[in-house]
Amino acid sequence: MCYLIIKCGGSIAEKLPDSFYQNVAVLQTDYHIKPIIVHGGGPKVSTILDKLQMETKFIDGLRVTNEPVLEVVEMVLSGTANKQIVRNLLAAGAKGIGLSGADGKLLEAKLVANHEKVGLVGEIVSINKSLLDLLLHDLYIPVISPVAVDQNNRPLNINADEVAAALSKAFHAPICMITDVPGVMKDKKVLSTITKTQIEEYVENGVIKGGMIPKVKAAIDCIEQGVKEFVIMNGLEEDNLIKYVKKEPIGTLVCLEEEFADA
Repeated sequence: MCYLIIKCGGSIAEKLPDSFYQNVAVLQTDYHIKPIIVHGGGPKVSTILDKLQMETKFIDGLRVTNEPVLEVVEMVLSGTANKQIVRNLLAAGAKGIGLSGADGKLLEAKLVANHEKVGLVGEIVSINKSLLDLLLHDLYIPVISPVAVDQNNRPLNINADEVAAALSKAFHAPICMITDVPGVMKDKKVLSTITKTQIEEYVENGVIKGGMIPKVKAAIDCIEQGVKEFVIMNGLEEDNLIKYVKKEPIGTLVCLEEEFADA
């Protein structure tokens, strides 16, 4: 394993302990793995929009984004949310560097098919991998906010899971989705592996519910897009990232049926 994509949702990013960022630093120094962090920030965005008395809603899991909302999204995601993670990495002794998709045209996107409903929301067209290669070569840890630009350099709001998937495919790297739970639970036990069919069944019968539903759906979307490995794990427990790279059983591995059959 040379690269690792670490996806932190907006709600968990604010809770992660110092030990998590120390683990990220150790991945680089002791295990020679090049981590790339992708983060969200939905709760922070919603808080600022509420304070500004700006209405916002979601359609098919995407925030409806007009120009005023996009200004707030970019301010929060590429500003405060991004730099807090960078500062935490610096405190852990790592060379964190914050980027948005606009920096060096790191993420180029186009409007999603249903943009008439959701507004300035995009899907990834290309990644400036050479820029990340330069940073990773010099032992920087990129921290990427999911705001891209289109071919005319206008900003677009991107789902952070899609950014993680695109990076995973570009670097042939697994994704670790960092959460505040041990993994997917069934009968009070963590499932070490789960398939797409099982996810659909467990969502239908209520075994998977609440905040875990969008997580497992994002995992399946990534796997179907060609992501080689997707693991849901608890970022609040000490050394889970280290246990993962040491191939100790941790979290829940999401896979397609044919992959499970080969296991």
